[in-house]
Amino acid sequence: MSTLGLFGLGSTEMVVIFGLAVLLFGAAKLPQLARSMGKSINEFKKGMSEGAKEPESGAGETPKAPVPEKKD
Repeated sequence: MSTLGLFGLGSTEMVVIFGLAVLLFGAAKLPQLARSMGKSINEFKKGMSEGAKEPESGAGETPKAPVPEKKD
């Protein structure tokens, strides 16, 4: 048995999954769905790489609200 597909799935399994996706979402929605999933994955990777960096000085501090001056 050959596992040339993605995640150890064979070509038959990939065709069945793709066919089910077409039935569930419709052929017109699939490109939009794939595009939004790709953007989500890229944003997740970007967030993970930013989270792994060491925070810069003052980057983790919350800005303080200005204190109103008293008028006499």
